[in-house]
Amino acid sequence: MTDRDPLAILEAQNETRLPELVELRMQRMTSSPFAFYRGTAAIMAADLADDPNTGISIVSCGDAHITNFGLYASPQRTLLFDLNDFDEAAEAPWEWDVKRLVTSVVVAARDAGYGADVARSTASKAALGYRTSLQQMMTLPVIERFYRSAAVKHLRKRTSGETRQMIDRAVAQARKRTSNQAVARMTAVGADGIRRFVDAPPLLTRLSADEQVQLLHLFDEYRATVPPDIALLVSQYDITDIALRVVGVGSVGTRCFVLVLSGPAGDALILQVKEAEASVLETWGEHPDEAHSHHGARVVDNQRILQAISDPFLGYITGPTGRNFYVRQFRDMKGSVELAGLTPAQFEAYVSECGSVLGRAHAQSPQAPAIAGYLGSSDAFDRAVVDWSLAYADQSEDDFRRVAAAL
Repeated sequence: MTDRDPLAILEAQNETRLPELVELRMQRMTSSPFAFYRGTAAIMAADLADDPNTGISIVSCGDAHITNFGLYASPQRTLLFDLNDFDEAAEAPWEWDVKRLVTSVVVAARDAGYGADVARSTASKAALGYRTSLQQMMTLPVIERFYRSAAVKHLRKRTSGETRQMIDRAVAQARKRTSNQAVARMTAVGADGIRRFVDAPPLLTRLSADEQVQLLHLFDEYRATVPPDIALLVSQYDITDIALRVVGVGSVGTRCFVLVLSGPAGDALILQVKEAEASVLETWGEHPDEAHSHHGARVVDNQRILQAISDPFLGYITGPTGRNFYVRQFRDMKGSVELAGLTPAQFEAYVSECGSVLGRAHAQSPQAPAIAGYLGSSDAFDRAVVDWSLAYADQSEDDFRRVAAAL
């Protein structure tokens, strides 16, 4: 790991990004070691490609760090806690996701100032959560694994005290983050009665009329990739404005648009159209994706596999210049646990649940029984992956210092 150049990998990614947003991306990534780690899935994939692996490849998240888990609403309006980022999802060795998760626990714990003992113990809890979840899933019939979901109400029943308070705060936040709230905050109805986005550069910038025309005709393509009930639903809306929106940490600079759809009764819905590039598992992890020729389709398909219940508005399009995009609903009760201010006990409970959710996701692949056999009944795997993650956290922090100094 010591003879490669982390900055060169980031610069290679930046070559395909919007040039005016590259500086913002690097600023966000170098704000802290944990922010840097969140944005360096490519660097870690390159390092993992050089490591020995078990040879058991499954549908993987590709970027399973602890802030890529969160809350969202099912179509039945039930709040769920699950993986929520699939830009890098593809087939890869199963342990890569676990290493990405457990290392994120170490880096975040150090960032929070918890100390070395807490960093190790919480990392162990995340690994244990994964192992016990996956092995428990193997006791179920395949169809029951498919139906198993992570409803927040069940999670709440398993907790008490300050940990339950943490969950309740996240739930309260998620219930406020709705499409209606986004419409109220981000748009306004003009004198002509048309709803448009309110410019807030550089984070939100409306497209020109000519740029919007190039995207409008792609909506029929999107409707062909969603279930017929959703296609019929969105056909009753008109797209009245499109804007470019800056998102994430490592994703900054990729092309991401928001569309406001206005209904016949004055109601509105916001959809997000996000660029999908080749997964870092393919470009840097050296695991080619032979199942997909369209990266938007790759993201959508793998999200549906890994999540217990997925956004019914998921679809994909090819942009005017040949770039791939996927489409999803914007802010449908989406929320997350705020890591800042958590006690060590709350942090431990949270990362353990992240490990458990990842185990459920991996259990959907046919190779999952082989993973369970590899894990065994002892804590040998837990200890090994924690030791690896502690060492890789050191490497990531060194990369952070090198990149920050170079910039």
